Amino acid sequence: MPGPSASAVHVASFDDLDAGTSYDLWRLRQVVFVVEQECAYLDLDGRDREPGTRHVWVEDDGVPVGYLRVLDDPGHARIGRVVVAHSHRGRGLADVLVRAALDLVGDNPSVLDAQSYLAGWYGRFGYVATGPEFLDDGIPHVPMRREGGPLPA
Repeated sequence: MPGPSASAVHVASFDDLDAGTSYDLWRLRQVVFVVEQECAYLDLDGRDREPGTRHVWVEDDGVPVGYLRVLDDPGHARIGRVVVAHSHRGRGLADVLVRAALDLVGDNPSVLDAQSYLAGWYGRFGYVATGPEFLDDGIPHVPMRREGGPLPA
């Protein structure tokens, strides 16, 4: 199956999402973060509705299969909730999503909390660890930062 393209990426603020798309995006997050990763936590943390938040996703046959959000935090953007449906992993969707997020961020710095096993993968985009590993809902994470600018070659 061919890989996703940048033209398949959707970006919207909360107010620009229709009810069906919102439902599908939140469902995807719940399926992976709460059910698959067995983390009972409040995924809907109130930040999805903030005016500066951008929701970024890719679809397959009209259904979201990959997603992340970009938050507008003071002094930097925060990328989070990076998720790809189990059925669509290994196709480069996360790469497409992160590149789209970094296009939105532009020359501004950005931060994220990477699941530890993915820290090297995020390093390909110029992220570096900024602190010690920590547990978030029992899953090891590493805080990371990217100063902005063009993607590394």
